[in-house]
Amino acid sequence: MKLETRYAEHPNDAKHYDTKTMREHFLYENVFIKDEISLCYTHTDRVVFGGAFPVDKDLRLEGGKDFGSDVFLDRRELGVICIAGKGKISADGTEHAMKKGDGLYVGKGVKDVIFSSADKNDPPKFYLASAPAHTPYPTVFIPIEKANPNKLGEAATVNVRTIYQYVHPAVCQSCQLVMGMTVLEEGSVWNTMPCHTHERRMEVYFYFDVTPGGVVFQMFGRPDETRHIVMNNEQAVISPSWSIHSGVGTGAYTFIWAMAGENQTFGDMDTIETIKLK
Repeated sequence: MKLETRYAEHPNDAKHYDTKTMREHFLYENVFIKDEISLCYTHTDRVVFGGAFPVDKDLRLEGGKDFGSDVFLDRRELGVICIAGKGKISADGTEHAMKKGDGLYVGKGVKDVIFSSADKNDPPKFYLASAPAHTPYPTVFIPIEKANPNKLGEAATVNVRTIYQYVHPAVCQSCQLVMGMTVLEEGSVWNTMPCHTHERRMEVYFYFDVTPGGVVFQMFGRPDETRHIVMNNEQAVISPSWSIHSGVGTGAYTFIWAMAGENQTFGDMDTIETIKLK
């Protein structure tokens, strides 16, 4: 299992970062590595995120010194969404068949989590997000048909999208992790505009199904001093609570969002009027 560590930054320090430094601190480029679990540990709310890409062998989620326990979920919870292929996830011996769009919540205390491929010619890509947890909740399989959909946006503002809530109070219990997937319709390119901050929760965005040859511009920084990070397909970015959360692509795309912090209230955000951005 491969693990990178990122430390938290003060916003007054981050505003001085050049492009290279911004990318080093906030962008996670290699989410999927063949036959690896590739994870990033951010000290921003101690969230762990990344990918499991089993092709020729099964992959086991492991703990270790970085987590203070040999069992990864000893004091953590886990959300998973399959973004490609077909496979299965075993949680303490209970297997869950997974296809693109299916999700899984795994609660604190589960000892053994194994990711497998059903077909090496169509291997699965599992995107993972984990947060510290104080109590165990049941493991829940969440196919996309059981995710909670919310359609938002307008064609006139090129932001028509459907938000599918997976790890969310409307779907299953969790300690602090909230996780879902947003699918933009063809012709729409903006997500979360007008943009927002939520001081009580950090967020990680993972972009995929980006139009071939296209990119996504992740908006970043405080509202009165914005930055951006250019992202390619299947890359993730850390958005601290003090930063605006928004993005725009050169074409339609899909992204997975995961949040952790003080509460699980999805609508708890501070919206920023677009004309006030600088």
